Amino acid sequence: MAISSHAAAQPGDGYVQSFARGLEVIRTFSAAAPRQTLTEVAGRAGLTRAGARRILLTLHTLGYVESDGKLFALTPRILDLGFAYLSSMPIWNLAEPVMEALVARVKESCSAAALEGTDIVYVIRVPTRKIMSISLGVGSRLPAYCTSMGRVLLAGLADDEVLRRLRASKRSELTRHTITDVDALLAKVQQARRQGWCLVNQELEEGLVSIAAPLANRAGRTVAALNISGQANRTSARLMQETMLPPLLEAARSISQLLAAQRT
Repeated sequence: MAISSHAAAQPGDGYVQSFARGLEVIRTFSAAAPRQTLTEVAGRAGLTRAGARRILLTLHTLGYVESDGKLFALTPRILDLGFAYLSSMPIWNLAEPVMEALVARVKESCSAAALEGTDIVYVIRVPTRKIMSISLGVGSRLPAYCTSMGRVLLAGLADDEVLRRLRASKRSELTRHTITDVDALLAKVQQARRQGWCLVNQELEEGLVSIAAPLANRAGRTVAALNISGQANRTSARLMQETMLPPLLEAARSISQLLAAQRT
């Protein structure tokens, strides 16, 4: 999914700085910082207290932020922004029932994600049981370089763009298996492009194995990725490839065909 990183974009004549700052204020809220003081918001957003206050008061007036007079927090209305994306993309409504059928068949968790900058963003997740120490849900982000869906999504880009994003990534050795060398990662992405799928064995987290396939639109462009993930002590990488890759590819083809049939 060819989306440029917002960090790499260069402001042009149409750039509205106040709007951009408002988005940065929204991004300061997270699971680690669900409620913040004005000073904390300003610090995380890189704004003055006065600037952060004006934005927070605007968001409060619009119903996206609540405050007890000292601490600020997002309200459920902020979900409208994400729902607008989900409802505007028919792929997610088409994918969910296919994913549910896949989970029932393989008895492992299934997810779909899109590429945003150097990360993947989870858009749908159908879990069977908790298999990761990381808590994942819609909107969760993971680095593309060390995830099966990330490599499949990168495979949909030209090599020069893949290299740009890999070099911009914070490539940490998350486990003893994690590949961080740019050339080695490019080779893995190219392999995923050639074979039409990607398996990642314990690079994101010890004990976690995942396999992914691309979801393509009518033009054949990769717009998202679909994956199955499981525990290595229960489902080895070889077993996952032998038994779960065929139904995964079948599900990915079904979703891609449904997407291609859409007139949008």
